[in-house]
Amino acid sequence: MLKLFKLKENGTNVKTELIAGLTTFLTMVYIVVVNPVILKDAGVPFDQVFMATIIAAVIGTLWMALFANYPIAIAPGMGLNAYFAYSVVGSHGNIDYVTAFSAVFVAGIVFVVLSITPFRSKLIEAIPENLKHGITAGIGLFIAFIGLRQTGIITAQKENLVQLGNLHNPLTILALIGLAVTLILMARNIHGALFIGMIITAIIALLTGHLSFDKGFVKMPHFPEFIIHNPINAFSDVIHHSLYAVVFSFLLVTIFDTTGTMVGVAEQAGLMKGKTMPRAREALLSDSIATTIGAIFGTSPTSAFVESTSGVAAGGRTGLTTVTVAVLFIISSFFGPLVSAVSGLSAITAPALIIVGSMMIGSVSHIKWSEVDEAFPAFIIILSMPLTSSIATGIAFGFISYPILKVVRGKWREVHPLVYLFAVLFFLQLAFIPH
Repeated sequence: MLKLFKLKENGTNVKTELIAGLTTFLTMVYIVVVNPVILKDAGVPFDQVFMATIIAAVIGTLWMALFANYPIAIAPGMGLNAYFAYSVVGSHGNIDYVTAFSAVFVAGIVFVVLSITPFRSKLIEAIPENLKHGITAGIGLFIAFIGLRQTGIITAQKENLVQLGNLHNPLTILALIGLAVTLILMARNIHGALFIGMIITAIIALLTGHLSFDKGFVKMPHFPEFIIHNPINAFSDVIHHSLYAVVFSFLLVTIFDTTGTMVGVAEQAGLMKGKTMPRAREALLSDSIATTIGAIFGTSPTSAFVESTSGVAAGGRTGLTTVTVAVLFIISSFFGPLVSAVSGLSAITAPALIIVGSMMIGSVSHIKWSEVDEAFPAFIIILSMPLTSSIATGIAFGFISYPILKVVRGKWREVHPLVYLFAVLFFLQLAFIPH
């Protein structure tokens, strides 16, 4: 074990790595509860998503541990699961979740190819930084809005679209209590605040009669059915339903999110070699392979989890940390009935969406607001994602407006040719493909 993970070379030991793995797991295990809640709204059965989430997390995290030797955990990411459930399924010709998973599968395959070729780095360099920050912030608002809506804090209103909900509703009050408790835990820098907040909220719900465990707490996990049976059919579904923008959105956000998180965690752990991340190809493959396999079993794209920083703060430096995370995810698969009961009450899970959204909106601080040709494309992305309930539409508006403003200001040479290409493709998609 010492040789496999090079513990001495990285200045760590088995005990430290195990504690770091437990810390990372506690900060990100909320995804096992929240992901089934979101994808259930797309019609995906709970048991299917629950096991698919764990399978994707275990495969991606173990690949990261054994081949890249980094303390970075992989699991289905927040934001893209909401995009999958609320924007993709039911739109684009009223497609069902099976067809939508075809788009995830295709995006995963493309990501695998990009991860083993130099084109990935060229794509990342081509996209303007302000658009990247705008995409992250827009997704944050998108999922926070979903959380507010699920709790009843915000409800529909005919004239103004939305309004303040009934704050006297018991479940809304429960959600507000859960939100407050979780924020207090986070303010006190307690590891696993999101997960612990869910537990406390669940206990309150149990005491007030809003939660029951009729099906018990534990049962043997079952292997989920295959959603994607034939890869060729998956590509055919994407072409038949013109899901190119969906695939591109999955791909774009996953690449930026994963790459940014991996570099950030590696820097915090002191594992970077200058500006280079050793074994970057192996690390990126962990995410792309997890996304592909996750789609086969029924979950949205995976991502490197920024919560891995908590494990690094606890001393994690090697893949032994992430092996620990993977083992704990396997153990969590035995608690399906418990997770099912908790996930059935949005007052318990929705506060996590709101808080994760608040973290993501922090990207706005990096946007050059004083330059209109940089600021407006980012702004229109941030504004349009929650208002159109579509990450793809937000990205499209940003990519179309950015080169136009650059050309008008005589800065057309600053725009990478790929951005011009994407702008044309997004314009054609918005203008001629039904939404």
